[in-house]
Amino acid sequence: MRIGFAVPQSGPWATPGNMRRVAARAEELGYHELWTFQRVLYPVGHPMGPTYRSVHDPLVTLAYLAGATNTIRLGVAIINAFVQPVLLAKQLATLQNVSMGRLTAGLGLGWLPEEFEAAGVGFEHRGRRGEEFVQVLRKAWQDGVVEHHGEFYEVPRSHIDPKPSPVPPILLGGTADVALRRAGRLADGWISSSREDLSAVAGRIELIKSAAVEAGRRDTDGFRFVCRGVTRVRPGGAEQRQPLTGTFEQIRADVGELAGKGVTEVFHDLNFDPEIVTSDAKEAMRRAEEALEALAPSA
Repeated sequence: MRIGFAVPQSGPWATPGNMRRVAARAEELGYHELWTFQRVLYPVGHPMGPTYRSVHDPLVTLAYLAGATNTIRLGVAIINAFVQPVLLAKQLATLQNVSMGRLTAGLGLGWLPEEFEAAGVGFEHRGRRGEEFVQVLRKAWQDGVVEHHGEFYEVPRSHIDPKPSPVPPILLGGTADVALRRAGRLADGWISSSREDLSAVAGRIELIKSAAVEAGRRDTDGFRFVCRGVTRVRPGGAEQRQPLTGTFEQIRADVGELAGKGVTEVFHDLNFDPEIVTSDAKEAMRRAEEALEALAPSA
């Protein structure tokens, strides 16, 4: 089990200085990876909650932190397929190279129609679009001369250089069975969503592995199963609680249980705790740094 930590990205605590503090301390404490997420806009009146109200761009954030760290990996969970894949391929390749090969590229279909509308991309046929999106990314990263003529994307015969070294692992998100099978067929791993029922994660992992085998893949031992930990530190005593909510001791025990279900990586994401993203920056950082120390791999 590898343990990661999400950097401050949403709300008042998400300042450049706090990002650097969390990143540097996470590296010192032996965390495996720093994580970010994407939210482009927040429709007026939408009930999705404070986490999504004000979110920094994930790739710019990781590029900033690449220069502030040396060894810790850098992950985005996730970029949605309403962006243009050739442009994203260039951005991710550059980030991979300036970070000396530390990037994990998490991709998803997206679920907010307003973001597709703002990007000028149709919301329909997202599954087929997502599959072709992955194809274009891999071609851009691996083919000497790139050419693609598909249902959604056209790329004329072109050089798209420099190539990323090494090619970043691609992890796919999703909760529906069709999305899990897609991850098994096309990706190097799967990332659970913030709304994932963690009690059912073992079954999802088995479905992904089964889809990989059916697709003729023989490398499932290296497949990454990453859990976005919606981690909320709370006093003990509650008989009924969600996994990764409770005392530090309970949260660490929950991580152990997830490992037993086949999860290979958990990253603690305090951006999804409303008490963190609505607190003033000083109080949020106090609580975050306490969690950073208590939940570290060495702890």
